[in-house]
Amino acid sequence: MGALHAGHEALIRQASGHGGTTVVSLFVNPTQFAENEDFDEYPRTLADDLERAEAAGAQVVFTPSCEEIYPEGQRAAQAAAERLSLPDLATSPGLEELTRPHFFAGVCLVVGRLLDMIEPDRCIFGEKDYQQLLVIRSMVEERRNRFGNVVIEASPTVRAPDGLALSSRNAYLSPEQRVMALGIPKALDVAGSCTSIDEAQVMMRQTLVEHQLDVEYAAIRHAEQLAPPKEPGIPLRALVAARLGGIRLIDNCAIELGSE
Repeated sequence: MGALHAGHEALIRQASGHGGTTVVSLFVNPTQFAENEDFDEYPRTLADDLERAEAAGAQVVFTPSCEEIYPEGQRAAQAAAERLSLPDLATSPGLEELTRPHFFAGVCLVVGRLLDMIEPDRCIFGEKDYQQLLVIRSMVEERRNRFGNVVIEASPTVRAPDGLALSSRNAYLSPEQRVMALGIPKALDVAGSCTSIDEAQVMMRQTLVEHQLDVEYAAIRHAEQLAPPKEPGIPLRALVAARLGGIRLIDNCAIELGSE
């Protein structure tokens, strides 16, 4: 959605490594924002984004207008998003559906239309938005008759030297809030030192609260199904979402719990 940073540049370089033409889409998508969210304030830095995209290896930057993506109009597009049949991963309990039940409908609508317009062979998504990555991958798998053989490929989260995951919304943080936001990577680190899922979830939440973050969720989930784990030996993912005032930050990591 623009406001490109080193994390986006890593996506572009990964795509460029496959050869062919690397296309970057820049579009702040209105259908994934609720009325009380930051659509109007979302950072828009097109001139800088174009320079960053080219330097990272993009040959084409697609900057469509809202009318190009949603020729039926935004109100009708919002209604179309609400009618979409979403992958089950979009409504995994205790994650994004807690506070953003509208979000994945808008994401799936816009990604579907971008895939239709660009027809890529491969599409790179960052692991920082981990649930989004899995939802889009599932959507493409469920609709192969529409999307063909496009590969949805993951790219590792890129972090600042202090451990905070890079995000366009980090630009909103004051220096004081930046220090508080470090509670998010610290919570993930703490989870990895725990010996049980319950302990990890309690300690993640406690760490976030200690850093004066308003916790939305701090959860350990099956890394592929996003369901609460019910058996030992399965791959796990720690996922957190928290707010600093009006700024919402998310992060996640793979996790292996110690022996009880």
